[in-house]
Amino acid sequence: MEQRTQHAERIAFLGLGHMGTPMARRLLAAGHPLTVWNRTATKAERLVAEGARLAASPADAVRDADVVITMLAGPDAVRSVADAILPALREGAYWVEMSTVGPDVVRELGERAAGRVTLVDAPVAGSTDKAAAGELGILAGGDADGVAHVLARLGTVTRTGPAGSGAALKLVVNTAVLGGVALVAEALALADALGLDGDAARTALARGPLGGAVARAFAQDVHFGADLAAKDAALAVRAADLPVMEAVAAHFTAAAADPETVHEDISHAVSHIRGRAARAARTA
Repeated sequence: MEQRTQHAERIAFLGLGHMGTPMARRLLAAGHPLTVWNRTATKAERLVAEGARLAASPADAVRDADVVITMLAGPDAVRSVADAILPALREGAYWVEMSTVGPDVVRELGERAAGRVTLVDAPVAGSTDKAAAGELGILAGGDADGVAHVLARLGTVTRTGPAGSGAALKLVVNTAVLGGVALVAEALALADALGLDGDAARTALARGPLGGAVARAFAQDVHFGADLAAKDAALAVRAADLPVMEAVAAHFTAAAADPETVHEDISHAVSHIRGRAARAARTA
């Protein structure tokens, strides 16, 4: 593959959701010529005003890019974009897949891209606040040497091993996060059922081994949508026999089915879980 300078690569960033937009903004601020694409084009307006170029299609976005970054909702969205960009990617480019899709999808994409581009799976740990501050945890699988300096603009890079290992570790991390938040919600539902003061129960839990999960369960100004949580939990339970996580997945699937919480942060799912428990108790 051809050698490129490690400065001011032309970057195409596809997917400008809650995480993608602040990540793309950091790359733009670092001086990279940036082309962006999003299914809903209006979400790109602020980045365009700051100097990014808006592409009309995924293929148009990647045609001249040295580095392509995809930050999309899930496996179906990534596969759809892959169909569009693979014929247009120039030989020698790097494709950094940062969505949460699981290792099977990464291996599938790697087979499709082999011989023309280098695929790096680099999903992230952290929410919107960390994305804006450039403090994400980036779990990079595969040959990431050529893009390590680009990823460093977004956070701290941890090399995880061969292609697919970053995606695999992200499932492990998200399983712990979602499981912890759901367990906090159920513990509070038990406190509700026993007539305990909610604040007292929350304080007691925060002082125990679930302290980090309690903090995440009540976090503000961050975003991990219930719909994405349901998707990630489903990926985990398909990968291994996880009975507890199956119950957690059911919690977030129910929250994602509620129009009021479907796109809200998982902290809103805590109230949803407690409310379902209370309603079930009243009808028992």
